[in-house]
Amino acid sequence: MGQLAKTLLSGAALLVVVAPAARAADLPVQKAVPIEYVRVCSASGAGFFYIPGTDTCLRVSGRARFEAGYIPVNNRNNSSGDLSQYRGLMRMNFDARTQTGYGTLRAFLRLEAASRTGVFMASGTQQRIGNAFPAVGQDQLGRVQNFIIPEKAFVQFAGLTAGRASSFFDFYAHDYELIGSTAGSNVSSTNLLAYTQKFGENWSATLSMEDPNYRKNPFYAASFSAPAAGPGQAGVNNVFNTAPSPVILGTNADGTANTVVFLDTVQRSRMPDFVGALRYDAPWGSMQLSAAVKDVNIGGFIANSAVSTLTPTGGAATGPVTPGTAAALLAARGLNSGAQTEYGWAVQGGLKLNLPWIAPGDGLYLQGAYGEGALIYTGFSIFTGTYASQLGPVQGAPFVHALADAVVNPLTGRIALSQSFTASASYLHYWAPEWRSAFFGSYGEVSFPRGTREAFSLVNGIIGASAPPRGAAFGFSPILRDNYQIIAGTSLIWSPVKDLDIGIEGTYIGTGPLSGRITDQTRPVTIGGLPAYAEKRYDTTQIRMRVQRDF
Repeated sequence: MGQLAKTLLSGAALLVVVAPAARAADLPVQKAVPIEYVRVCSASGAGFFYIPGTDTCLRVSGRARFEAGYIPVNNRNNSSGDLSQYRGLMRMNFDARTQTGYGTLRAFLRLEAASRTGVFMASGTQQRIGNAFPAVGQDQLGRVQNFIIPEKAFVQFAGLTAGRASSFFDFYAHDYELIGSTAGSNVSSTNLLAYTQKFGENWSATLSMEDPNYRKNPFYAASFSAPAAGPGQAGVNNVFNTAPSPVILGTNADGTANTVVFLDTVQRSRMPDFVGALRYDAPWGSMQLSAAVKDVNIGGFIANSAVSTLTPTGGAATGPVTPGTAAALLAARGLNSGAQTEYGWAVQGGLKLNLPWIAPGDGLYLQGAYGEGALIYTGFSIFTGTYASQLGPVQGAPFVHALADAVVNPLTGRIALSQSFTASASYLHYWAPEWRSAFFGSYGEVSFPRGTREAFSLVNGIIGASAPPRGAAFGFSPILRDNYQIIAGTSLIWSPVKDLDIGIEGTYIGTGPLSGRITDQTRPVTIGGLPAYAEKRYDTTQIRMRVQRDF
């Protein structure tokens, strides 16, 4: 090929390369979108990263858990024969933090969901408060239960905490336990608005306004079949969809009631609970003094609810009493309005000691509480269950616990607050970095003002078994009985790798009346009107194992 031909070919090739580039130079230049990699946010702690495009740090964490339990039950009647329980649980946490000129702005979310089975694992407490829903099958009702709840959802900013969070009254809150059995306050989810002020060396003080509905244990109330309505009166049977409690209007010669009217003891949400806490945190541990005040209230008299066991001529009969007659009898007793409010209160002191000189990670909690009309604050019923005025301590137990915050005395027509106290201790010990055990126990009592049971026995002839019977059988009735509860337990947990726990825990539960005996409801045999079987104590045990992974 000649030199001329080579030159022409080279020129053509150059045009092929340069011409498109020249044309492209006439078009607008588009810059590549920069890739923004996730950046670690070490200032907020381990696991936090910046949300791309923002100055907010986020940590995502969670939990997966399996549990199985076993509790012996002697009673095989009335579907009370379950021995085993199971639960699978998931948890997701989202912790978002942004640094501002006022300090850290934080939002924390926690979502929990679980499926649990077995009479004891399925929680009547959570169902009563609307945190769970049950299965309805013949073999599943009361045994299979599921839930999904916003366990936490709060904002923190410049000392303010607002949203769904743990009560600021709580201190120990079963920190070392698997089951959470010991007596003591532990309300992990409530709606609140609080302000915390830090001052001095390691001191802080909090004032919290908290949702009252999570701290109301019901009044003890009567449950009975009301008599049919008389001519021209509303159906009395239809008005007892409330919680009726009797007030005596008239008595027989022996002092027993022959005429009563009923108060509506369903508590209204009238004012928030107010909680204050003074706390000290130091390297050696922490301590806290908490106090709370709450209203304990009832509605008015239930319309057309007055009933009598006497006819106008004094003969034995059952029938309604006209509103005018009831009003006159109430006025004679000095009771013009049934609506009342009393104020319950509770105080709690807690101490935590870090004990690294025994073993790294060791710790000891000591806690005590006393309250009036505030059973959930003292946490007496944490194992037995809450949001019920009386419950059996465990399924198949021979008697029930009286757990009411208050009761209306039938003689005075006034609110009488229960008194309760609890004391607990819990020690965590590391045998080795991967092996640890907790040893825990508590004691608690609940009692009612003197004479309350005796006053309630006066209405037994009208409301029946909802009141203690008169005579010798009075001493065997569980109704409004002062009682106690002892909890003791221990655990062994193996953590072969970080954030994995495989553990087992055993618990002893002892409960009974403070004095005397109670009829064994699982063996309802009577001799001469008195129970053939009566118990002064009930003892049982529970064992539960857990496999849990946190991330």
